[in-house]
Amino acid sequence: MRIRSKRKIKRKVLLVILILGFLLPQHVKIPVSGATARDYNPESFWYYPWGKSIVHHGVDVFAKEGTQVVSATPGLVLYTGTLKYGGQVVVVLGPKWRFHYYAHLHEIKTHFFSLVNSEKTIGTVGSTGNAAGKPPHLHYSIATPIPYLWRWDTAPVGWQKIFYLNPIDYF
Repeated sequence: MRIRSKRKIKRKVLLVILILGFLLPQHVKIPVSGATARDYNPESFWYYPWGKSIVHHGVDVFAKEGTQVVSATPGLVLYTGTLKYGGQVVVVLGPKWRFHYYAHLHEIKTHFFSLVNSEKTIGTVGSTGNAAGKPPHLHYSIATPIPYLWRWDTAPVGWQKIFYLNPIDYF
């Protein structure tokens, strides 16, 4: 009996945590210090054609190399490191169970499992990964593990839209 009641309690706790993640308010800010709408192209999300990924899944915010990058939302750092195309990257789990991806960083200034917010510097603008040789910028995207099926359309790889949100809509 005791084992069953402990399992029920664990399930209830997990359910509460899951629900709380959706209830947390999400206030997204441009993650590059001092950046404004003039520093990115408002039509860059889902731009086609875009190299090996076929479409552009985020927004590129241009700034001087070394400009501070802060977390766009409060969250938990799930990954810091280097990826082939993203270069130096940070991934933050934010409200609504959304993943916030920061790529092409010149320098990473946070670490795995850190709590971050829009006051906390997580890195600096750079041109690493497949952005090498290009003007320094931050590639910022928002992904959801819970598919938004109504977003599927006939655009190139339009089925992927169910997992990506346009960050510009949240600035």
